[in-house]
Amino acid sequence: MKILVACEYSGVVRDAFIASGHDAMSCDLLPTEKTGPHYQGDVRDVLNGDWDLMIAHPPCTYLSVSGIHWNDRGRGWNETEKALAFFKTLLDAPIPKIAIENPVGIVSSRIRKPDQTIQPWQFGEDASKATCFWLKDLPRLTPTSYAKPRIIDGNRRFSNQTNSGQNKMPPGPNRWKERSRTYPGIAAAMAEQWGSGFSLRAVA
Repeated sequence: MKILVACEYSGVVRDAFIASGHDAMSCDLLPTEKTGPHYQGDVRDVLNGDWDLMIAHPPCTYLSVSGIHWNDRGRGWNETEKALAFFKTLLDAPIPKIAIENPVGIVSSRIRKPDQTIQPWQFGEDASKATCFWLKDLPRLTPTSYAKPRIIDGNRRFSNQTNSGQNKMPPGPNRWKERSRTYPGIAAAMAEQWGSGFSLRAVA
């Protein structure tokens, strides 16, 4: 398969598909962190590239619940409207199979609800982070293995959480970058299930 991984600088998803024998290229405004096929620039420049599958990770800064929180507190809605238009462009791209990833946010009410919401701990990762997928002609990902959490006062907590359940990554200029990375367990499941003829049974 010829695969475009849009809005990815880390190379995690791209390399998972390459390791499975596919022709994959990542694309982002930032340079790739790992050596490999990468287009540095606007993904809209390469959408008409005869792709079989696109996996896209559009920026969530102005789309997520936490981002929308600031729109009525002085930031305004202009950037959110532009982010929604970009999301719609990706969703409507002339590519047969599409998966778009984003956290819970305004896309659900302004465009459409996601087809699936997953957690990293369903794919062997010791982390909690609700991740939504909007799918076109793709099955929902099947969980592969379950990471065991610690139990604090009867609540499940993973390594990226404080005992109270908050994300424990400290504020900083690279916080958005670190939080936007796809977990390797999820990338491996994408490559195995979406790159293998879609033979696995789709589950919620």
